[in-house]
Order: sequence, then structure tokens, then C-alpha cells
Amino acid sequence: MIKRISAISRICQISVLRTALSVAIAAIASTSVAQTLKDAYRDYWYTGVSVNQWQVAADKSGDNAHNVTGHISNDQTADWDAIVSNFNWVVAENCMKCEVIHPQEGVYDFTLADQFVNKAKAAGLKVLGHCLIWHSQCAPWFHFDSDGKPVSADVLKKRMREHIYTIVSHFKGRVDAWDVVNEAFEDDGSPRQSLFYQILGTDYIPLAFQYAHEADPSAELYYNDFSMNKATKVEGVANFFRPLLNQGLPVTAIGMQGHLILEDNVDDLVIKQYDHSIDVIAALGVPTFFSELDLSVLPNPYGFSGANISDKFAYRPEMDPYKNGLTKEHEKTISEFWVNFFKMLIRHKDDISRVSFWCLNDANSWRNDFPIKGRTDYATLFDRQNRLKPFVQKLIDLALERKISQVEPIAPQNKKK
Repeated sequence: MIKRISAISRICQISVLRTALSVAIAAIASTSVAQTLKDAYRDYWYTGVSVNQWQVAADKSGDNAHNVTGHISNDQTADWDAIVSNFNWVVAENCMKCEVIHPQEGVYDFTLADQFVNKAKAAGLKVLGHCLIWHSQCAPWFHFDSDGKPVSADVLKKRMREHIYTIVSHFKGRVDAWDVVNEAFEDDGSPRQSLFYQILGTDYIPLAFQYAHEADPSAELYYNDFSMNKATKVEGVANFFRPLLNQGLPVTAIGMQGHLILEDNVDDLVIKQYDHSIDVIAALGVPTFFSELDLSVLPNPYGFSGANISDKFAYRPEMDPYKNGLTKEHEKTISEFWVNFFKMLIRHKDDISRVSFWCLNDANSWRNDFPIKGRTDYATLFDRQNRLKPFVQKLIDLALERKISQVEPIAPQNKKK
């Protein structure tokens, strides 16, 4: 009789546990459609996006083209709500760069940057400041004296320190992290021969991190670069930072931009490359993150790669084949790419702190104008009507499936003899 009661009790216990498991799975599944990327992946990493000044201003004129950010011709009054709903980190596309925020020596213009930061913090978003030291979009005066000659090393150090201290101190307590140095290496892993390098050598890189840390010891400090899928690039960056990190340089993470080109991913090549690159950065003892993800689906001129905005090519109609939209086959290929890319990211979730996208929707993506001006690209998560693309739900479902697969099975009980 005792054995029979015990068996019945065990059957009831299993039934209750199975019911609870079914309810839990159903609860997760029922919320999957309503979830956003930031919700689905909140246990893995933060999810971010870049923001332009017209989105901050909720511009509806449609007349706000910019020669750097790309083709921006849509009503942006609804963009901010989409940003707040779908992301938990934001970064300014241009208004915090040197040419905007520090256009002349001793002259700072925080107008646009303050509007961006204040609106982001009011919405509960974390803010990445982009960027403090970068050879591109640097104010023309920064490296030259009144006679137009390059300044001395001491003068450039002083200007860097004053520039970094002033900006970081202005936003202290409001900006959570900074891209301290941006794009300092070539694709072969050698230092970029920028004016910073020509005057200071590579010393300008650790100096920039030192100044930023002194200005705000609580802020996270990042190095950021493109083409980090290439082994020569990521290993060159890693080899440079390894001894500096061992010496205690305050580098919180090393970012990989991720300006992807679909036709480069033959046999998942690009995904495999980033799989390797994440391992390289993780071996340094710091996390990595994707800082500027987008996916160009247009033909790649001359095997071009990277994101150096000074590189431009002439417009040719054959390089702009999707003026009237993508085929279903193209949409399927794009969806498969992102699913496979996120599967790779999930495998590395312990080494990734954030996955951020560059530009909210296809209408305001810089990829429309880079590296060929006037094309029609489909590089972002949202279409030109600011609707989430169907593949995003598949990315959300990946996280859902992983959560379900991690539910512990009912452990078998040892039978009593």
C-alpha cells in the first residue's frame, strides 16, 4: 500500500512539474511577438542605436539632408518613440564630433549635444558619447598653428587634454561611456597615418584614455574601429592594446563597428571572421561590443570595405539595382544572414556588452550615400515607413528558443527496491 501511494505521489509530482513547465514555456511564447530586441536580449547584452539631431527635434519637414549621415528625407516625428521602445543605449551620429562641438579653438557649441543627451536621459536611456579623438570630422584648426603649419607635440597634447577635459566634464554624470579614440588603425593592423599620429606617434592613443579617465573616472572608455572582422586588423589592434591593458590603461572595452556588406558573406565568411575576432578581443580580458551595425545589400564597388567616409565612388545605375524595392529572395537572404549572425553572437554572449545598430531606418541610413551617393539601400532594422522588418521577430525568437532550451528537465528519481 505504501509503495502504491508513493508511486501515485510521484506521478502527481511529475504531472505538476510538467504542467508548470508547459505554463512557463507558453508564457514565454505568448510574449515573444510583443517583445523587442532589447527585451529579448536583456540577459545577454544591451541593445543600442545611433540617433541624429532631426530625430531629437522630431523634425517633420523632410528637408534635412546631410552630407555625412546620408539620405534623410522622411518625417521623423515618430522616430523617437521607436528608439525608446526598441533600444536601451543611444549614441549621437554627428552632434558630438569635434567639427560640431568644438569648431574653433576655445569655442564650444553644446547646443545639439545637450538636446540629445537631455532627451535620452529623460527617457531612461544610457548614452554613449561619440567620439573624442578621431582623424575624420575633426575641426580643421585642431592640428595647425596660425600660420597653417602643424603644431608641435606639446601643443597637440595640450589641445587634446583641453578638448577631452572640457567635453567629458561638461557631460559628467550624464554620458555613461565614451568612444575615446576612433579608427586609429589601418586594415593591415598598422597605425593610421593621421595628423595625430604624424605629430605624436601612437602616444596620442593612451594619452586620450588617460585624459578621459581623469575627467570622469566613472565613465566607461572604449576604443572603436571598422573592418574588425579582418584578422590583420583585429590582431593589430589587440597587439597594440595588450601591453597597455597589462599596465592598467583604463580601457573598458574594444568596439567593432560592423558595417557589413551582404555580398562579402560568401559561405558565411564575414560571420566566421567576426567569430574569430570576438575571441581575439576576449583574450585581452576586456569585453567587445558591436557599435555601428548595418548591412548593405547593394553591390560592393571594386571590393571596397571599411567605413572611411572620405572614400567615394562615382554613381553608376548598375550599382543601384533596388530603387523599386527588394525581391522576396533578397529579403530571405537578408533574414538568413541576420539569424546566422545572431546565432554567432549568442555563442559569445559572455564576451559581448552591447549590440548597437547605426541609423534607425532605411530612410535615414548613411549607407544610401556611402560609398556611392544617391543609392537606395536597405541596411537597417526598420523600413522606410519606420516599420520593423520581419526578420527582427526571428532574432527575438532565437533568444526565446534559447531560454526554453535552458529550462532544466525533470531529474529522474532512483527507484526504491
